[in-house]
Amino acid sequence: MTDITIASTNLRNREAGEDLARQISAEMKAGAVDAVLVFASADNDYPTLLTALRDGSKARIIVGCSSAGEFTSEMSGTGGTSAIAFRAPEMQFNASLATRLSASHEDASAQLVNGFKGLQSAQYRYRTAVVLVDALAGHTDALIDQLTLSTGGMYQFVGGGAGDDARFAKTHVFFGTEAHTDAAVALEILSNKPIGIGARHGWSPKGDALRVTETADACVVSLNVSPAVEAFEEHAAATHQAFDVEDPLPFFLHNIVGVKSDDGYKLRVPLGISADGGVNFAAEVPTGSTAQIMSTGAESANDAAGAAVRDAIDQVERGGNKPKAALFFDCVATRLRLGEDFQTELATVGRELKTKFAGFNSYGQIVRAEGQFNGFHNCTAVVCVFPD
Repeated sequence: MTDITIASTNLRNREAGEDLARQISAEMKAGAVDAVLVFASADNDYPTLLTALRDGSKARIIVGCSSAGEFTSEMSGTGGTSAIAFRAPEMQFNASLATRLSASHEDASAQLVNGFKGLQSAQYRYRTAVVLVDALAGHTDALIDQLTLSTGGMYQFVGGGAGDDARFAKTHVFFGTEAHTDAAVALEILSNKPIGIGARHGWSPKGDALRVTETADACVVSLNVSPAVEAFEEHAAATHQAFDVEDPLPFFLHNIVGVKSDDGYKLRVPLGISADGGVNFAAEVPTGSTAQIMSTGAESANDAAGAAVRDAIDQVERGGNKPKAALFFDCVATRLRLGEDFQTELATVGRELKTKFAGFNSYGQIVRAEGQFNGFHNCTAVVCVFPD
């Protein structure tokens, strides 16, 4: 029997942890809690919140991250905390922490994998890890690639980049009652029932193909050997859109960049313009890659989220199971772009799932699963469905 409880609160600090613990304990009643995933606004003192949550829920494992918008099937907004708690005798949960992510993604991968138990046992058929990262440290794409190599392709990965309420200054991941920067955490879930993962985005290329000719970390210095900002200025003129270089974010949220890959486009959100005309992004854009400016609408975002849910449910149902609950991750840029229409996207997720869910607006979304659009993305709806 798998018990999964969803909880949320608009309280802060110790009161928030106590409130979440009360909700979890009321739903799960007697018995230990195997694991809790928690997503908390940057307005909290994280250790205080996490300690109260641990003490009140008696959870064996707590992992999570700071967020840029929190939601469940019952609520959504900013400045709060959402959580999902598990008690599943038929599953095994383990947690691991990696530090100094920016120094070496290989070392960070080794630290995470060192905590995985599924590599030493054939007891469980399915191996999944929810991975949460300080995406501002960079190297998330490389980390996910290395995790796949280090686990011999035996695991599927899902997760996202921690947020800080769209400040883009400092983000944290949680491990037990501690909060870490420049780090990643993983919740390993071993099971004999499939966990479904779906990922879709509703963006399509609208601009000309562009060669990324120079980068510096997450800044694209030049496109087609010209200052990167010029490509956006030309696209704005060609599509009759307003583009203010002093306040570019409103334009950028509706004109993100797709980096061409073997299975489509990995989306990257531009955030600002550097003094020399480079464009700063929420994640790295590889030098030498081909990129295009992308476009979408609210209806396309809803359709993508619904399709991601259906993909994940299909994987669960093919195993002869029904959905019990789900995680949902979407980009902070999607929430900022859609505004109130983001509620419609959440309603679409709930309608397709027909069960409860929890999640957060992230600084990038992680997917590595068979038949999915793999890697580290922005503006992509990602769903993880747990079986009954």
